[in-house]
Amino acid sequence: MAASLAVLAGCSVAPLPELKPPVPDAWRNAPAGVAPAPADLRGWWQALGDAQLDALIDRALKNNLDVAQAAERLRAARILNPHAHDAYLPNLHAKTNDVISPDTSASYFLVGFDAMWELPLFGSWQSAGRVSQAQLNLAQTGLRGAQVSLVAEVTRRWIELRSAQQQARLLTAIRDAQQEKLHLLQTRVDLKLASPAETARAQAELSRAEAALSEPQQAIISSAQQLAVLLGQNEPDAQWLEPGTQPRLGQWQLTSAPADLLRTRPEIASAEAEVLRAAGELGMSRADIYPHIGIGASMQWSVNIASNHRARNGEGIFSLGPVIDIPLFDWGQRVAAAHAKDHELHAAVLAYRQAVLQGVAEAEIAMGDLEQLRGREQASQQAADALQSATGALRKRAELGLGSHLDIQDSLIEGHRTELELVSAIAARDLAYVSLYKALGGAPMPAPPEPRGAD
Repeated sequence: MAASLAVLAGCSVAPLPELKPPVPDAWRNAPAGVAPAPADLRGWWQALGDAQLDALIDRALKNNLDVAQAAERLRAARILNPHAHDAYLPNLHAKTNDVISPDTSASYFLVGFDAMWELPLFGSWQSAGRVSQAQLNLAQTGLRGAQVSLVAEVTRRWIELRSAQQQARLLTAIRDAQQEKLHLLQTRVDLKLASPAETARAQAELSRAEAALSEPQQAIISSAQQLAVLLGQNEPDAQWLEPGTQPRLGQWQLTSAPADLLRTRPEIASAEAEVLRAAGELGMSRADIYPHIGIGASMQWSVNIASNHRARNGEGIFSLGPVIDIPLFDWGQRVAAAHAKDHELHAAVLAYRQAVLQGVAEAEIAMGDLEQLRGREQASQQAADALQSATGALRKRAELGLGSHLDIQDSLIEGHRTELELVSAIAARDLAYVSLYKALGGAPMPAPPEPRGAD
């Protein structure tokens, strides 16, 4: 008998699909010589060498409201997970009633106990466990996904803030150089050494330089306010608005390419959990096609509390036996529900494969961008260094009376514009670095929150 029940208990468990994602053996856009390595992405942002950013990320992980919400959902899932099979445990109901006979000759006080134990047959036990475990896995990946997004967004906003501040500094220097150039040209016009058209062009350049200042100022305000939201506060810290050094990867290069996307990327882990949940729901719907078999027991005791004969007596009765619930007229609906759940499982598997493909694509694109932008940053740095040397030479010539201050201003303006290109190149490479590690699911792994209220 026990063997028969064991067979019935597992005969309808939906097979769990074997997930074999098409993860590449080697990254196509990684630098030559980079081999896949175990993924350990903790503290990846520290390569930017910015202590303020490190402190901001620590604060954000503690205070961000999205992360706090995900942590609460994880606590809730952990509390419920141990009770996944409680529906298949014996339950007991107690009740009382006062029954009066139709001729009002007697009144009976009834006390009864009903017990019911539905046997978890046809795979319902394992399927319920799968659904509960999937809910827990989804909550865990939800928390991790919130952490990944938070770290990436804090890093991104900080890079944009510091880059905008550097752009504002350089645009201010360009404006000042344009003002000095306009002054020098006006002097030459007064001395009949230049035409008024030259001052008009210089005035136009000055106006354009002043107008260009608004863009980085807007970026500073926006980035600082977004940082405040990410850190769970109403307004930015005053020190954020003080110009600081732009984060920079410098000589950092990609030396290992984590390939274990299944372990690190929250979107893939979430899709895998959805497959587990779909398999569990399919098993539950299949089990619902068959009869529900259980064991029931009942004990009733009654006493006559208002007899015309003024005598009270009590009687008890006990019953025990099987309980069978057979679907008849709604059986077709249950079969249709099982077929629908089967299609939902196939859809979940396809969604999982799509999540893997998307993760691979994002990682490949980010690797390609990172490598290309490294060359752009190096070229921009070389151009900025060359123009700085040229400006130094012009200053020396002016000191010796061999050159004009007007040439110096032109060189300064050109040099500052080249530095603007360098700032943009540094920021673009930094942001590609952020995109790469977000694509790989990189984020710190704090201790998971403990369930509260489980007692």
